[in-house]
Amino acid sequence: MSQGHSQSASWFAIVGALAALTHYVTAVGFEYSALLTASHSNIAGFVAAFPVSYFGHRKFSFAGQDASHFQSLPRFLSVAVLGFLANQTLVLNALQYTKLPFWFALGLVMVVVAVSTYLLSKFWAFKGKR
Repeated sequence: MSQGHSQSASWFAIVGALAALTHYVTAVGFEYSALLTASHSNIAGFVAAFPVSYFGHRKFSFAGQDASHFQSLPRFLSVAVLGFLANQTLVLNALQYTKLPFWFALGLVMVVVAVSTYLLSKFWAFKGKR
C-alpha cells in the first residue's frame, strides 16, 4: 500500500468515524427521546452527518484528487444516498425480523456500509477526469 493510499485510508477512517458518530448520536438521540420513529431518526442522522462527511473527505481523505465541487458534490451525494438506502433497508429489516435494539442494528449496519462507501468515493466520487 503506497503512502498516499494509506494516508487517504487513514483520513477516510477518521472523517468517516466523525460522520458516523454524528449520524449515530443524532439518530439514537431522536429515537431514544421518542421525538422521531427509528426510520425518521435514521434520516435525521444521515442529514446531520452528510456535511461532516463531504467536506471532511474533500479536504482530507481525497485532497489529492482534482475534481471540482461541481463534479464531486453530486457524485458524493449519489454515493451517500446509495449508502444510506442500503443502511435504511438493512436497519429496518433488522428491526422487523430480529429482536436487535435500534442502537445495535444501526451501529452494525453503519460498519458494513462504510467499506463500500470508501471504495465508491475513492474510485468515482472524488476522482478527477485524468
